Order: sequence, then structure tokens, then C-alpha cells
Amino acid sequence: MNRLMLASASGLLGFYLLFSAVPRYLGDGMSAGMATAALMLGTVLLELAVPWLLSRYGYRRVLSAGLILLGPPSLALPLKDLVLPISLLRGAGLGIVVVAGTALVAELIPAERRSEGLGLYGVAVGVPSIIGLPLGLWAGDHLGFGPVFVLAGLVPLAGLVAAAKLPDLKPAQHRDQSKSGNGLTAPIVVFGAVALAAGVAITFLPLAASPKLASAALLAQSLLTPAARWWAGRHAGPRWLAPSVLAAAAGVGLLFWSAEPWAVVAGMALFGAGFGVAQNLTLTLMFERGQAGRVSAMWNLAYDAGMGVGALGLGVVMGATGYPLGFALVAVVVLATLPLTGNRKPSMVR
Repeated sequence: MNRLMLASASGLLGFYLLFSAVPRYLGDGMSAGMATAALMLGTVLLELAVPWLLSRYGYRRVLSAGLILLGPPSLALPLKDLVLPISLLRGAGLGIVVVAGTALVAELIPAERRSEGLGLYGVAVGVPSIIGLPLGLWAGDHLGFGPVFVLAGLVPLAGLVAAAKLPDLKPAQHRDQSKSGNGLTAPIVVFGAVALAAGVAITFLPLAASPKLASAALLAQSLLTPAARWWAGRHAGPRWLAPSVLAAAAGVGLLFWSAEPWAVVAGMALFGAGFGVAQNLTLTLMFERGQAGRVSAMWNLAYDAGMGVGALGLGVVMGATGYPLGFALVAVVVLATLPLTGNRKPSMVR
């Protein structure tokens, strides 16, 4: 488990170092948007293919391939004509790492401790975004983008050492295949709605609030999400899914008062807590009902699709309604999934 966390964190640190730095390096909105679109296209395409790759080649080889795709191509980013194909390759590497890493947690951890293992893994893969996003921007502005590209190209390769020592497993087939279809729909819809709210908040809060206020609120969210995911892994059973949805809805709903510092910071903190708990519980429920590779691919696709629809699709709505009412409508969308959680009272489990 420690080797898996090190391998995944190395790959994701290389990814997040460039996530905001590449758009700034390119300089104009059209080029930045095309690079991000290529990145996400590569991610989604490989997420769909990872279950098949895992069943054919096993976790160790596939995860190592993902790290290679995330790292060395970054070294060629000074050649601006190659940014789009490089972004496509890096997106493919990201799709492999997030799906294979999450699925391998389910394979390595006994079922009775799976939620705890997923929570700990969530912290390991959450920290790179907290470090990499601001570091990539700061280093690009103060040291130049060349050193950032080199660092982002080499860091994922460090994870290859850990990946090489992982067990050479292939996904185990779920014993009850009758559960692997119907039982996955509800948690996917719930998590997709919460991820949509995350895409809206992260994309539009910097436009709706002052830069300093938005930065403070997003920092609170980025810190609380992995912490809540870890807490849920240790203490929260499936009955906490309903409260996590309520917290996420209430948090994004508070952004209606985007001119009020208390509402913005408290709202994003509350949303971050609900988002983290929902991440862990939906994954745990899905792994109980389906094969690890397929579940991981579906969950990560819900994450990316929800974030993408929130960032792009809701932009049209925000343009018509304004930011405050748009945030309120998103809160309603999240609340609409509450019946799918079972709506039971929370219980503490260990």
C-alpha cells in the first residue's frame, strides 16, 4: 500500500505541477483551452480502456506505463508546436494512474478495511494538488517554465521505483456478477452530482468573489476534502452518504452570498467536507458491488464528467442567471440526488 501511494502521488505531483502552469506558459485563452481539452480527452479515453488493459497486462505494468506517459513527454513542452500531442499523452497517463491506482487499493486491502484504505489513499493523492498547483505557478513566474517542465518530467519517474515493487496482480473477478450493474447506478449519480458542484465552484468562484477571498475559500476546500475523505475511511459508514450530500449542497448554496466573506469561506469548507466524505463512501459502496477495474473507471469518469459539465455546461446557465442564482440552482441539483443515498440516519462504524 505504501508503494502504491508513493507511485500514485509521484505521478499526480508531476501532473498538478503543470495543470495551471501550462495555460499560463501558453499565454492566450484559445491555446490554453485547447491544451486542457486535449489533456482531458486523453484522460477520458484511457479511463475507458484501463479495465481491459489491467485484465491483460496487470496492475504493475499498466501503472508503470501511466507514470511514463505523465513524465518524460513534459520535457518537450518548450517546443510549443508539440503542446497538444504532449497534453494528450499526459492525459492518457493521468487516466491510467487514477483508475489503476484506485482499483489496486480495492485489490490489496481486505474488504472489512477497504473504506479505511481508500480514505488513506485519498489523502496521498490529494496532497499533490495542494503542493503542485501553487508551486508550478510560482516556479514558472520566478524561475521560468523550463525548470518546471524538467521537474514535472522527472518526478513521475521516481514513482517507477515504487511501482516496480508492486505485486504483479490482475483484477479479480467479482463473485456476484448480478450485483455489478444495478447496484452501481445510485452512487455514480450521487457522486457525479457532487463532482458537478465542485466543477462549478472551482471554476466560477474566482469570478464571483474577490481574488483573495476566492483563494482563501478554495484553499479551505482543498485542505478539507482529503481530510474528510480520510475521516470517512476510518469512521463513517454508508449511512453518512446522505449527510455528505446535504453538506455539499449547503456549502455550494452558501455561495449565493458570494460578496460575504463568511459565507464564501464557510461554504467552501462545508462543501469540501461533504465532497471528501462522498468520495470515500461512493467508492466503498461501488467496490462492494462490482469488479475493481470497472468500478474505478466508472467512478473516475463520473468525477471527470461531473467536473467538466460543471465547468463548461453550467457556464451557459451562469451567463443567463448570474453567479448567485447559478450556485443556488447547483445546490438544488445536488439535493435532488438525496433519495438515492438511502436517506438513513448516520451511524459510526469501525
